[in-house]
Amino acid sequence: MDYTTLLIFSGIIAAATYVQTVTGFALGMIVMGAVTMLNLVPIAFTSVVISLVTLVNGLTAIKGERQALDRRRVGAVMIGIVPGLALGLYLLTFLSSTHQTLLHFALGLAIFVGGMLIMLRPEPLEQPSSQPVFMGAGLASGFLAGLFSLAGPPLVYLFYRQPFELKTIRICLLGIFLACSSVRTIMVGFQGQLTADVLIFSACCIPMVMLFTWGGKRFPPPLSSTNMRRLAFALLIGIGASLMLRAAF
Repeated sequence: MDYTTLLIFSGIIAAATYVQTVTGFALGMIVMGAVTMLNLVPIAFTSVVISLVTLVNGLTAIKGERQALDRRRVGAVMIGIVPGLALGLYLLTFLSSTHQTLLHFALGLAIFVGGMLIMLRPEPLEQPSSQPVFMGAGLASGFLAGLFSLAGPPLVYLFYRQPFELKTIRICLLGIFLACSSVRTIMVGFQGQLTADVLIFSACCIPMVMLFTWGGKRFPPPLSSTNMRRLAFALLIGIGASLMLRAAF
């Protein structure tokens, strides 16, 4: 294990954890994009670590706030997520062994589009979307989660269109990411991807996740919600564009 790599990886995890705790999303996109851009560890390795640390972030972030969870919508999303996860994991295994350049370009594109979705401010719907819409978003989210541990973009866009309180949106997103990471971890465990290095990296990152999740809840940044979204947008657009350009040239 390279301790310099672990130190940099932990720092990225800490920053991304804080952002996700404050906004309800972006941990996977920031970590996957930054780690891949710096060429620290392979995409498949990073995705497993993200799944494990998201478990800790979700459990810590929603503690004491589960009353804000819309279990009906979360359940509908999870129905779609499970088959999407299986498909995404299969494609990740295939591309990791045969098409690394395509995999990096697809990652950059997913992060770039995810950043764009963060900045879209659609008018809230007058009535909540139907259950099939939540299931469809879950399927798309599960596919991205299986492929890159990036469950956020489809769900962030959908939930921010709903006529829900912001706290409900944030807790629903965190709860879904928690459940999605649990399912993904079980799946990769059956694939034999929970290696010693993955577990060591994850164990070393967990204290940072707990600390910065607590910090995000107790000490939110002195920025408006709009400015936080703009900051995340700029970061993700930069990371996504960089990955696509590197893969293309």
